Amino acid sequence: MAENLIIEGGSKEDKYRTLLPQAHALIDGETDVIAALANLSSALAMTFGWLWTGFYLVKGEQLVLGPFQGPIACTRIPHGRGVCGSAWAQNRTLLVEDVDAFPGHIACSSSARSEVVVPVRDASGKVVAVLDIDSDQLASFDQIDADYLERIVAPLGALFPA
Repeated sequence: MAENLIIEGGSKEDKYRTLLPQAHALIDGETDVIAALANLSSALAMTFGWLWTGFYLVKGEQLVLGPFQGPIACTRIPHGRGVCGSAWAQNRTLLVEDVDAFPGHIACSSSARSEVVVPVRDASGKVVAVLDIDSDQLASFDQIDADYLERIVAPLGALFPA
């Protein structure tokens, strides 16, 4: 397990390139899902300084707040509601340039302006959690974020029972 992050490069993609192997090292060999989610939340928050970075876990027909970095958050989100619930229902990453323009957006923080939500899937492809990241700036996220974040969370699925 890595104890320090070493992030090099000035561009967003450079940061992701150096973060990716370190993020995977953080969870390599870890058997506790909460520990893995906590360290990944911290690594992403330390690298990018977003407003909110964390996970929601699927529990029945709702998402329940898991490990995160940032201000106090919504604790439960129904299936199909808001950006997180929609990403879960659609089983796909959602990039939202302006959360106020997203139909049914759940405003957990009035400071959030844009958002990316990435499903975490178990071995069968079922969504077991979502990575939720909020920015206090409009249009903070793009396909580079989506691609790298999907790669970062991919190994997490093995920690959830299928």
